[in-house]
Amino acid sequence: GESEEGLLGGHCAELEALVTRLEVVTSKLEVTLSALQSFSLPALNNCHLELSRNSSPIATDSQLTMNAVAGYRNLIQGPLSNYVKQSNLIGGHVAEHAKLVEDAFNVQSSYVEMASCRADPGQSEQVNLLGPTSAKIMAIQEFREKNRSSTYFNHLSAVSESIPALGWVTIKPAPAPYIKEMSDAGQFYTNRVLKDWKEKDKKHVEWVKAWLETLAELYKYVKETHTTGLVWAASKGGVAPPPPPPLAGMPSPPPIGDLSLQADANDRTALFAEINQGEGITRNLKKVTSEMQTHKNPGLRTGPAPFKPTTVSSSFKHNLPGAPKPALTKPPVFTRDGKKWLVENQIGNHGLIIEGADMNNVVYMYGCQDSTLTVKGKVNSVFLDSCRKTSVLVDSLVSSIEFVNCQSVQMQVLGKVPTITIDKTDGCQMYLSKDSMDVEIVSSKSSEMNVLIPKANGEYTELPIAEQFKTLVSGKGLVTTPVESKG
Repeated sequence: GESEEGLLGGHCAELEALVTRLEVVTSKLEVTLSALQSFSLPALNNCHLELSRNSSPIATDSQLTMNAVAGYRNLIQGPLSNYVKQSNLIGGHVAEHAKLVEDAFNVQSSYVEMASCRADPGQSEQVNLLGPTSAKIMAIQEFREKNRSSTYFNHLSAVSESIPALGWVTIKPAPAPYIKEMSDAGQFYTNRVLKDWKEKDKKHVEWVKAWLETLAELYKYVKETHTTGLVWAASKGGVAPPPPPPLAGMPSPPPIGDLSLQADANDRTALFAEINQGEGITRNLKKVTSEMQTHKNPGLRTGPAPFKPTTVSSSFKHNLPGAPKPALTKPPVFTRDGKKWLVENQIGNHGLIIEGADMNNVVYMYGCQDSTLTVKGKVNSVFLDSCRKTSVLVDSLVSSIEFVNCQSVQMQVLGKVPTITIDKTDGCQMYLSKDSMDVEIVSSKSSEMNVLIPKANGEYTELPIAEQFKTLVSGKGLVTTPVESKG
């Protein structure tokens, strides 16, 4: 009886140990399943393909890989989801635009997942892999171009100007500052949204906060996870795959010899002996005769052709991510759409005249070059965007005239203008009238700005707007003063 009880007790102990081991295995499987759920099905398929192609599996840090993928998914499910929600509350073009933005982030999420399980591709292959992301960015910007007369044009512009931040995957060695730069590029339009809507509808204020938070979280994610550039699987301490074998019929490369830096002691002694000869070191130099001197023989001055660096083909440049696209000629536009006058893509046209405008009308001039616009009567405001060598003559304005992304532009007001705003513009001449001496001029990221004030004899006094500033720390604040040019 005692032997049977002892045997039964031994079996119970073994069974209990077996159950404990099964519980441990089950816990590990649950953790693994939870981690795998962070990857999308396409990404897992890509990982399987990459591992099956390479007989030498790459040793990667799975925790870092999961953090990179999970971090981007948290960005989509958090700040981006809130931005889409706020856009849907506004509706219309804003909601449609947000759907395109959401698609772009999802495409980049797949790209990040793909990078987490394969080696860094070559440049030509990377261009192809980034094709879907580039297409989504272009769709977002084209939507803005097609809806310039939209009530929410500033909303569309705020996103379109900053969405190139998704190009961070091509930036090395510091992609995070690039995201900050793109976020700043859209700040002009987010400020306009706040200015136009903060007193009318608070939903638009929340919309601005949601979009800026999305960009801020993207900046934080990239700075923490991809500090020096997009992290590929092979760069996480893994072992690189072996080099391919030589092609048939090609000889193997010769063995590398001894590359040690230890020189022979006798050679070194001989070298220093020659250096220490003093004046005798020049006895073996050849004398330069008059026939060998170039200042006496001009024919000797002809040398080889100057070096010309190798240039990259234009087609390759245009296919690179983030490369500027060749300019497309668009048909000129001169029309009235409700309260907005649209003057677009005018080239070499100096006879543009707007007559019969009302005080609540807005004049929008975009993409014009070497043209002149005359606005007769009093209108609410005039807006010049991406114009070059363009002039505007206005009678009077209720609100303001604004220049954004312009080059070599001029304006003249015959009556009253309360405010002039200049942003990212190089070269702006402002001719004022006697009624506009109290004008407020707000400038940012601009250069070569001059204000011309009329004199009694009909001439103008030209005064430059400061571009350089000096800032001092004063107590708990800062004191900034313009630096006058001494040239």
